Amino acid sequence: MSMDLYLLLETASGYALFLRKEFDELGQASLDNSVLQQLEEAKSFKKLIELKSFHPFLTAEEALAEISAISGGDCSEVLQEFLSTNVPKVKKSKEANFKIGIQDPKLAEAVKEAGFPVTLAQSAKELIRACRTHFAKAVATITEADLDRARCGLGHAFSRNKLKFDTNRQDKPIINAIAVIDGLDKNINTFAMRVREWYGWHFPELAKIVTDNIVYARLSKLIGIRDEFDFDSSRDSLAEVAGSEEIADEIKKAAMHTMGQDMEESDMKNIHHFADQVIKLSDMRSHLNKYLKNKMDVVAPNLAALIGETVGARLISHAGSLTNLAKYPASTIQILGAEKALFRALKSKGNTPKYGLIFHSSFIGRAQPQSKGRISRYLANKCSLATRIDCFADSQSSGIFGSHMRDQVEERLEYLQTGKKPQRNIEVMRVAAAEAAEFAPVEESPKKSKKAKKAAAEQEDEVMEEEVAVSEKKKKKNKRADDEDEEIPVKSKKSKKE
Repeated sequence: MSMDLYLLLETASGYALFLRKEFDELGQASLDNSVLQQLEEAKSFKKLIELKSFHPFLTAEEALAEISAISGGDCSEVLQEFLSTNVPKVKKSKEANFKIGIQDPKLAEAVKEAGFPVTLAQSAKELIRACRTHFAKAVATITEADLDRARCGLGHAFSRNKLKFDTNRQDKPIINAIAVIDGLDKNINTFAMRVREWYGWHFPELAKIVTDNIVYARLSKLIGIRDEFDFDSSRDSLAEVAGSEEIADEIKKAAMHTMGQDMEESDMKNIHHFADQVIKLSDMRSHLNKYLKNKMDVVAPNLAALIGETVGARLISHAGSLTNLAKYPASTIQILGAEKALFRALKSKGNTPKYGLIFHSSFIGRAQPQSKGRISRYLANKCSLATRIDCFADSQSSGIFGSHMRDQVEERLEYLQTGKKPQRNIEVMRVAAAEAAEFAPVEESPKKSKKAKKAAAEQEDEVMEEEVAVSEKKKKKNKRADDEDEEIPVKSKKSKKE
C-alpha cells in the first residue's frame, strides 16, 4: 500500500520536513542499490524527495530548548505546531494516508503519543540520512558554513547545559582528590613497610617502640647509623620527632642494648631515600586532606558534617557524582561499596550485607554488635537526606542540617545502649530550618533596599506617633482621676460633638 512519507529532520538550525510521495513501506523495507545511488546525487535527490517546510530556530535559547527536548525524548509545543501545520489532518473515523519517518525511537514514541502516525522503518531512516546530507542544498537560505557555526554553537551550549557547571558545587575535584588519597595511602604503606624491614636489620627495637609509619621514617632518617648518632646532645631533636621525652629516653635505652647488625653507608643512603619518599607522600596527603575538607564544606557541607569528609567523599566518588548519590534511596546508600557481597548473598541465598562504605564511619564502630545493622540503616537514611539537601537546596546551609542529624545519630546510639528516648525528628528539623533561615543571606537590589528602608522608617514614625498619642491620653485620664474622686464616665459620640 503506497502512501505519502514525511521525513522529519532535526538540525542545529531548525526543523525540516521533507516529502516522499507514493512510498510503499511494505514493498521497500530496505532501499535498492539503484535508489541509494540516486540519493547520493543532489539532482536525483530533489526528484525523489522535496522540501515541504522548514522552521528555523530564531534564538540560541530556542535551539537549546528544542535539542534538549529531543534528547530527552519529548515532543515540544514548537514541534507539535510545526507538524500539525504541515501534515494533513487525520479524522478519527479514517486511517491516515501518510506517515512521518523519524530516526530517534524515543522521539518517535513522543510524536506518536501526540497523535501523529509514525514509522521507524529502515528505508525511512536511509531517506532521512540522505536528507541530512543534502540539507544545505535543499534549503536556499542556509549555507554549509552557517550549518557548521550552528552545530558548533549548539554543541557547546548543550554540553554546558548537560554539565551544569557551577563553580560553587564541583564534585569532580572531590572524586579526583579521594582517588589520589587512596593511591597515596597504598604507596605510603608500601614504602613504610620497606623502611621498617630494611632499617629493622640495624635497629630492630625501634619498630616496637614507634608504631606510626611517618614517625618511624623521620626517626630512621634522624638517627641513621646507630653508633654515629649522639643521643645526649641530640636529645631535644629526638624528643621533638618522637613526640615526647619518655619515648626519646626509651629509644636511647634500646639503642644501648640493641641486637641489630652493623650497616654500611650505601645501605643507609637507600633507607634515607625511601624515608624521604614516605615523608613527602605524607605531607602531600595532609595537604590533600585539607583541600578535600574545604571542597566538601562547599559542595556537600551537610554530608561532611554528618559522616565526615573522607567517608562522604568516598560515597560521592562511588556514586559518580553528588546528583547520582542524591537520587539513590537510603537502602542503596547503606550497602554502597558492598555490591560483590550483596550479589554473592543473593546468589547463594545467604545473609545480605548490613553496610558498605559507611562502615568506616565512627558511629558503626561505636555501636554494639547487635545494633550495627540498626544504626547503619538509620545513618544511611540521614545520609540520603543530607545529600539531597546539599544537591537540590537553593541556598547553602553551612552544614546546619548535617550537624543536627549527627546529634540525632548520637541520640539514637544512646537509645540503643541505654534506652533513653531521642528527640522527635520533626522538632529537630524545625530548629535546623530556623537556624538555616537565619544563616541564609537575603539578597536585595539597591533600589529595593532603599524603598524598604524608606518604608521601614515611615512605619517606625507612625508607630512612634501612635505611642505618643496613647501616652498623652493616659496622662490626661490620670490627671482627671486625681482631680475627681469619682470614676470618669464614658462620653458618647453626641456629647463629644456638643
